[in-house]
Amino acid sequence: MAAMTGHTDIPETMRALICHGVRDYRLETRPVPTPGPGEILVKVHDCGICASDIKCYGGAALFWGDEFRDAYVEPPLIPGHEFTGRVAALGEGAGERHGVDLGDRVVAEQIVPCNACRYCQRGLYWLCVKAQVFGFKKAVEGGMAEYMIFPANSRVYRVPDTMSDKHAALIEPLGCALHAVERGSIHLGDVVVQVGCGTLGLCMVAAERLKNPGLLIALDLIDSRLDLARQFGADVTFNPNHTDVVQEVLKLTDGYGCDVLIEATGNPHAIEPSLHMIRKAGTFVEFSVMKGSSNVDWTIIGDGKELDILGAHLAPYTFPTSIDYLERGLISIEPIITDVLPLEAHDRGFKAVEHPETSIKVLLRP
Repeated sequence: MAAMTGHTDIPETMRALICHGVRDYRLETRPVPTPGPGEILVKVHDCGICASDIKCYGGAALFWGDEFRDAYVEPPLIPGHEFTGRVAALGEGAGERHGVDLGDRVVAEQIVPCNACRYCQRGLYWLCVKAQVFGFKKAVEGGMAEYMIFPANSRVYRVPDTMSDKHAALIEPLGCALHAVERGSIHLGDVVVQVGCGTLGLCMVAAERLKNPGLLIALDLIDSRLDLARQFGADVTFNPNHTDVVQEVLKLTDGYGCDVLIEATGNPHAIEPSLHMIRKAGTFVEFSVMKGSSNVDWTIIGDGKELDILGAHLAPYTFPTSIDYLERGLISIEPIITDVLPLEAHDRGFKAVEHPETSIKVLLRP
């Protein structure tokens, strides 16, 4: 057994939620893992259910159904990549490697890069070609369990004790939102449209507000989320079910369109109307993991408007800022957290996120 340090009260077994397949999630007993060299054993406190977890739950991440994307989930495994907990044991050299001690509150980025490929060597670790993502591959199981392992290549951060556990579980989604907003290069006075106001979209609205846009417009199909978007800083909100949002955005911009649009719905049908809302030489940022492909007229992008089309993937270099903003109250995400449930209620939690009329962020608490 590898040398490690840890508390003596670590049990031999733990409760863990196991994804076996489409809508086949079972609460089981697993051995508590032992951290190897450079690894950390974390006692999980909270783990969020993400939209990508819902795609896995419903089967989209298991069977994409097209030739371009392979399934990115390998059941059976423990899901969950939005987590926080405390260091329970340290593998040999892990404390020095990650700068943590026993009992520290910690989070880790959702990606575990190889640190050796071309992208990692150039600092683009979030695009690593050999990366693992917590909760989707067997090699790096997630946080919907009482304990989990942070591998040696994890990007680990300490969390201030003054921050609540449930807020700490939102560090990862807020980090993703900050990266998407940074990709948009919003300038003072810009007209910004946020498409989608779920957990990530609302975090984006809060971050966009900090950029001091001239007008911040939020769109969503659920009116209660639009109420929150206004609370988070949106100036104007529209529900596409009730309003011709393209025409409304054009009216508000003298017919030109918005400067920056960030898409965070996960709905392929949102893409083309989004393109029509953007001004010529404007910027489109795509964040979502889509449920399927989208057919759009690419002439809009090129000959029509000469748009800048940007992707946003994960949360590179944003965790320290996310922690800082939450700690200082620059961004308050309390209204986003609608449910905190035990692992035993996992099915209710997944269905609440899958049908989000009243729920936004659901946390599972092992």
